[in-house]
Amino acid sequence: MKGKVKTILLWISVIILTLFFAVYQKKTGPTYPVKGKLSVEEQMVKYKLPRSYTSGENCPIIIEDKGLIDSGFLFYKRHDTDDPWTKVEFKREGKNLIVYLPTQPPAGKVDYYLKLFRESKEFTVMYKNKSIVLRYKGAVPSYILIPHILFMFISLLFSIRAFFEAFKRDPVYLKTYVILTFATLFIGGAILGPIVQKYAFGAYWTGVPYGYDLTDNKTLIALIGWLIALIMVLKDRMKARKWVIVVFIIMAIVYLIPHSALGSSLDYSKGKVVTGRTE
Repeated sequence: MKGKVKTILLWISVIILTLFFAVYQKKTGPTYPVKGKLSVEEQMVKYKLPRSYTSGENCPIIIEDKGLIDSGFLFYKRHDTDDPWTKVEFKREGKNLIVYLPTQPPAGKVDYYLKLFRESKEFTVMYKNKSIVLRYKGAVPSYILIPHILFMFISLLFSIRAFFEAFKRDPVYLKTYVILTFATLFIGGAILGPIVQKYAFGAYWTGVPYGYDLTDNKTLIALIGWLIALIMVLKDRMKARKWVIVVFIIMAIVYLIPHSALGSSLDYSKGKVVTGRTE
């Protein structure tokens, strides 16, 4: 009975850690929406502004103001250019204000911010006192994107389980979890990952030696680490424990790097996609 309880508690810990990394990756990346609220007439106007959208479609910017805002304007320009700011007025649709950002090619980015007015009050909506950066991407089929995400986080789950197993005096299942970690990571990161990248930004690989995309590079680091762990555990399960611990720590650090950081960006002056830019 005690063994079953320990196993259940172990898997609960594994799942909690996996969810932590998943939520952290989602919320810290440069494509996570900008959320906030304004105090208007002692009422709260909440907003959720996108930082990623599908190329080929104009991106809607919606303020659910419940009729509290008299008027508003969107200011935008192409990212990292000397373009002048373009000003577009919000239109009212029911209790919402809406305006559209013009579409850009895949990896194209737009800087934008808002100015909203209520009688004599003006509200400027930005992100950390800077304009918001929205990146457009090519449409990725759900039958590719969903398995990619699932395999990546299943590999994370197995890697955490392998990490805990490595601390046991007799890690009976260490080889099993290392094999599962590498297999799911390979499918999610080395096979499906490049396909997602191709659909979204037109290139299968933008990590070294072709670019500085941290998402691709951190996947490569994790793959190499778990490949070595796999080789080690197939040779000697007991001696492989330390390496599994080290590899997981490296992978955990890798997963703490925000998703899509230093990712693909369209250089408008050269007309080509580059990597290595922070915004």
